[in-house]
Amino acid sequence: MVGENVEVDVYPVSKAIQLAKEQNLDLVEISPKADPPVCKIIDYSKFKYEQKKKQKEIKAKAQKTVIKEIRFGPNTEEHDFNFKLKHAINFLDEGAKVKAYVHFVGRTIVFKERGEILLLKFAQALEEYGKVEQLPKLEGKRMIMFLTPKPSTKKK
Repeated sequence: MVGENVEVDVYPVSKAIQLAKEQNLDLVEISPKADPPVCKIIDYSKFKYEQKKKQKEIKAKAQKTVIKEIRFGPNTEEHDFNFKLKHAINFLDEGAKVKAYVHFVGRTIVFKERGEILLLKFAQALEEYGKVEQLPKLEGKRMIMFLTPKPSTKKK
């Protein structure tokens, strides 16, 4: 419809309603704040259907955020750390957010510092792939940190 010449007629409301009835269509107010208000003679149910269709299309095109989780223990060894680091790099390259957390079981809650150091080391290793959205924070038995991908590393 862009660039299309449309014939515009100005009628009083009563005449517009009469024209709509003659054509078995509805008089729909498109822009009430304009001076004078803009109305169209159209099939209202079809108009509503088109609006719903547009909304659905917009919703489908919206990007969905994917969050991948990576779990550590406070005593995670170097090999396991590197293994999980590779997975996190893949997740960030795919454009997913990463939720890294240290789960403290039983008496390991005493090693909060170890958990925080582990997560900060993890964030530092992923510095070129993503950025820290939320620094390590203790919530119950878990210390959680969120990482988001850097826009330049997204491949799609």
